[in-house]
Amino acid sequence: MSEINEEVARGGQGQVLNPETYRDSIGTMEQSGKRKWVFPKKPKGKYTNYRELVSYILLIIYFAIPFIKINGNPFFLLNVINGEYFIAGQPFYPQDFFILTLGAIASLIFIIVFTIAFGRIFCGWICPQTIFMESVFRKIEFWIEGDRNKQMRLDRQEWNTEKIWKRALKWSIYIVISLIITHIMFMYIVGYEKVFKIISEGPFAHITNFIVMILFTATFYFVFAWFREQVCTLVCPYGRLQGVLIDKETINVFYDFKRGENRSKWRNGEDRRATGKGDCIDCYQCVAVCPTGIDIRDGQQLECVNCTACIDACDEIMEKVGLPKGLIRYASEKEIETGAPYKFTGRMKGFAAILILLIGFLGFLLSSRGEMEAKFIKPAGSTFFVKEGKIINTYNYTFLNKTNNKKIVTIKVIEPAHAEINYSASSKIIVDRDKISKGTINISFPESQMNLSKQNITIGVYDLNGKLIDSYQTYFEGPFKLQIP
Repeated sequence: MSEINEEVARGGQGQVLNPETYRDSIGTMEQSGKRKWVFPKKPKGKYTNYRELVSYILLIIYFAIPFIKINGNPFFLLNVINGEYFIAGQPFYPQDFFILTLGAIASLIFIIVFTIAFGRIFCGWICPQTIFMESVFRKIEFWIEGDRNKQMRLDRQEWNTEKIWKRALKWSIYIVISLIITHIMFMYIVGYEKVFKIISEGPFAHITNFIVMILFTATFYFVFAWFREQVCTLVCPYGRLQGVLIDKETINVFYDFKRGENRSKWRNGEDRRATGKGDCIDCYQCVAVCPTGIDIRDGQQLECVNCTACIDACDEIMEKVGLPKGLIRYASEKEIETGAPYKFTGRMKGFAAILILLIGFLGFLLSSRGEMEAKFIKPAGSTFFVKEGKIINTYNYTFLNKTNNKKIVTIKVIEPAHAEINYSASSKIIVDRDKISKGTINISFPESQMNLSKQNITIGVYDLNGKLIDSYQTYFEGPFKLQIP
């Protein structure tokens, strides 16, 4: 108690009550180095309800997106194998990779800004690991094995009939769910039609795909059945990143140590203030519900994913004993220590400004992305030929239609003015949506107008309304002329 009194006397310049054990270990590890299995109590309360609503919405989105199509295109597809990319139904190609790269940079900056301002709320509310673990696999565990105390009792007892059938049922359901998650994930890569085709044709017809499916299913099963919170603590780099990004003005799940200390057990009718006791009644409910096994009262920790389970547990106890809620709440460390209200810092404003500029530039690139990409390349080893006083060059064209509509286009020489174009087929070229069209054209130029052996030429592609869709600059070859001064 003397350490606590000294801490309060210093004005709460730190929250760690026993730094020797607090910083040198993690909540899921015994002193011997053996893993301490976490049996969290089933949370309930306002934040839990909100978080479950968000989780269910995101789960519906995850399972629905592969089946959504816009104008016949997948809503979202990242087929790295075949180089097919669709975002919001719009096709993207390797030529558009810089746009996707810029989008990834903007997303990274958004995460940085969000973390600086609001800490690890992403981990507790949006992260797929948390959503699947807490809203799917943990729910099944509660349903089969019961709440915290029943799970702990089941874990300690011998492998009798009850334990065998409960564990077998739980693990079997986990395997089925892991299979479903894996198949949906592959639909984001190759499309649901391809996945259903692979399933219908059997594993021996697609042995490589089958092995990959099994490996990913085993990985998901391993993560959610055994590894669990260790992903957040030992594997995920975001937990380490937050240690660099957050400061005393970052919003996080915090324990109000100035109000809660000195913590002591609850006694009915006791005037805690008169006896120098804080509002924390040391019930350990915040520890019991924590999915990573930490004590939030020790201060901000690497293992905390801001899941708010401790907030709901503490508020429930405070309501029962007649004390104000909010002993554990969303707050900044500065607010806890000084009572100063939250404000948007200069660092946050700077990152936010950069993010806004990037998003604006990204929006400009997306809106100005051409409807078609055209290229006119001279065949390898080809040269010019002269016919009826005209120099003729041959070009192979490639048109890529980036829209969801069929395009009918014509080709014209923009400059030089005296060049003429002759199609090898018809005067109009049809390019289907999301397709590539190839062909050959001949461009002629009066020999009398040819002053250089090689000069620039710009070829334009126009729609039926005469609108320029794309242009391409290449060169036009002719006979060498000796320039006499």
